[in-house]
Amino acid sequence: MRILIAEDDYASRKFLYKLFSQYGECDMTVDGIETVEAFVAALDSGDPYDLLCLDIMMPKIDGIKALETIRSIEKKRKITDSDRIRVIIISALDETEVGFAVPGSGREIYITKPVNTDIIYDAVKKLELI
Repeated sequence: MRILIAEDDYASRKFLYKLFSQYGECDMTVDGIETVEAFVAALDSGDPYDLLCLDIMMPKIDGIKALETIRSIEKKRKITDSDRIRVIIISALDETEVGFAVPGSGREIYITKPVNTDIIYDAVKKLELI
């Protein structure tokens, strides 16, 4: 499994890398623009990511805007719902504080920090990646 971790905080990024590495090959980005660019590069190479671990509060463009952009790219490229990247959105804010509807196709899970191995395992399993 190919995993993209989008997290601007160094300590959180390293922690998530350690958690997700047990499930597959991980790449990391530090802002929303880098995240979209990495997603497109993976698609263009023919080796797309299976999972995106996405922080909401990131520089340049936030995680929600990055996800909206990714979903738009998938739609333009006619990627079916079943083949869309699965997303675990991770934030220090709970969903009511964020006040948004997660864009997409039911391929997203929202998790509030702090996260641990069990929470990540449950999310990966719920997304049918293991």
